[in-house]
Amino acid sequence: MNSQFYGSCCEVSMTPIVTSVRSLKHRCLTTLKALTPQISSLAVHNCFLYAASVNEIYVFDLSNYSHIDTLSTNDPTTGSIKSVAFHKREIFTAHQDCKIRVWKLTPSKEHHLVTTLPTVKDRFNRFLFSRNYVRVRRHKKRLWIEHWDTVSGLAVHGETMYSVSWDKSLKTWDTSNHRCLESIIAHEDAINTVAVSSDGTVYTGSADGLIRVWGKVGKKRKHSLVTTLDKHKSTVNALALSDDGSLLFSGGCDRSILAWQRDDDDHMKLVQKLWGHAGAILCLINVDHLLVSGSEDCTVRIWEHGKKPNGFDCMFVLEGHERPVKSVVAISNKGAGACNGPFSICSGSLDGEIKIWEVSN
Repeated sequence: MNSQFYGSCCEVSMTPIVTSVRSLKHRCLTTLKALTPQISSLAVHNCFLYAASVNEIYVFDLSNYSHIDTLSTNDPTTGSIKSVAFHKREIFTAHQDCKIRVWKLTPSKEHHLVTTLPTVKDRFNRFLFSRNYVRVRRHKKRLWIEHWDTVSGLAVHGETMYSVSWDKSLKTWDTSNHRCLESIIAHEDAINTVAVSSDGTVYTGSADGLIRVWGKVGKKRKHSLVTTLDKHKSTVNALALSDDGSLLFSGGCDRSILAWQRDDDDHMKLVQKLWGHAGAILCLINVDHLLVSGSEDCTVRIWEHGKKPNGFDCMFVLEGHERPVKSVVAISNKGAGACNGPFSICSGSLDGEIKIWEVSN
């Protein structure tokens, strides 16, 4: 632990807050406070919590909540970090400057910048040929392997990484050599979120109010549009999937969370609209039979599903943040499983705070 950093940049409040609703209990274990404002994204990998704040990522050891490293390009022009994803010992970060950066975790628990996507090699192999360029504005062309606006979301499935951007595109990348494999103009407006199910089906949510479903049909190597889900009344900000991919949850600026169920014909059917938040839904995660949502209204809600047919109930509301909750992530405590023991939820807010909540029967 870097005690100098921790003392100057972070404070920890250990006062527990315990409440109980029905059979579930929850308490705030700790609050991490950073001097830099705006927690934009949280992610957990192995025993580490990665918290993106402006153009840096703080890494915390979850065994004792100590700060162990900071990922920084030392370049303020990179803009804010929108998403973090993992593949083996590599960390992928999505940036406002249209790039994806690749970091590697060393045995000494330090992170080093490996490359920026698209790589120099990938660019060099394509820049001479006019067929590799696409028009992005009236008088401007870019290589099709490049994002030309903020990279807003990342997801990894197997050996493939998926990126989405405010440039309306969905791109796929080979994690072994970092090459861009495919680029699709997926929406009519900025794409805010991407999720991938266990069978490789890809879901994208956009400011055009649509969720689009992508898959590889038959032996095709490229993704094609499977269907479009259009029940939101405004921007789609967040997507989450159940473990088996049979349920999709979507949240938007219309303050609703929509629950979709995949039927026997692989069609997605809207089964319920969840209301309760007083502001836009900004983030969602699914933990076993619980759905966790973070909102512009500064609260986190936990919903239970699966107890009754197509039924979803709000179990309780986590309060304490002073600004919108931008990201939530779950920590699976050893032996927890299906809420038979405690597990933890981390929530990150634009107030610069990370709260860690324990939930248990």
